[in-house]
Amino acid sequence: MMQTSSPAPLPALFVPHGAPTMVLELGAARNALAAIAQALPRPRAIVVVSAHWQADQATVGTARELETIHDFWGFPPDLYQIRYPAPSAGALASQVRQHLDDAGLAPATDDARGLDHGAWTPLLLMYPQADIPVIPLSLEHGMGPKYHFALGRALRPLLDQGVLVLASGNLTHNLRDFQLAFAEGSGGPAYVGEFADWMWKRLEAGDDEAVVDYRQRAPHAARAHPSEEHLLPLHVALGAGGPGSRRERLHTGIESAVLAMDAYAFWPARAS
Repeated sequence: MMQTSSPAPLPALFVPHGAPTMVLELGAARNALAAIAQALPRPRAIVVVSAHWQADQATVGTARELETIHDFWGFPPDLYQIRYPAPSAGALASQVRQHLDDAGLAPATDDARGLDHGAWTPLLLMYPQADIPVIPLSLEHGMGPKYHFALGRALRPLLDQGVLVLASGNLTHNLRDFQLAFAEGSGGPAYVGEFADWMWKRLEAGDDEAVVDYRQRAPHAARAHPSEEHLLPLHVALGAGGPGSRRERLHTGIESAVLAMDAYAFWPARAS
């Protein structure tokens, strides 16, 4: 399907980036990301939020050239040859910073930060030509879901301007369980699917309060996320969709035994 530029509002997306080898190996989530991009109008630009960039304060990447960061070790040599030379967009970076500043979030800028694998993995699978301007935006270290929901909410106006908010993490992320499953050759633990199903039911019901307070309400929350950085991009995307957003579960499945690979779209409500 041919893509065309469009001023129509875009959604905020939460997508999985899985293991770095996702870009080399065939898989359902990989195919889903390509299909998601094909079904959307072509973005004017992309603001990407990766679980692998946490800073002391919310930080907007303003580098003129976006380095491809290979922030992993011990993987196949072909992975380290991958480059994603997307153009940057200085004017949009300033706009993103202004939106965050207007929301009282006191953003910083980083004129050297490139794209880590949490960013370039989905970008490469969705937009392999690397011809859409990209602005990286960090999570804030030590801040939880409520803060990152507000961070996303500050980005809501961008969706009306043909900008895609692409938040990349994983719906479950427990590296110890991954290592155990790999070492033992065992099947995946039941909590992975149970947590994923709970999350979608709450999102579908519009129960954003429960999603933000998932640590207290969701089954197996601490096991699904011993640390929160891989789920916080979901809260950014949820916030960016704005009040009354329409939610879609674009993909669901489990890979590598313990990684729930759900992808969601949050479509902004149209003004009446």
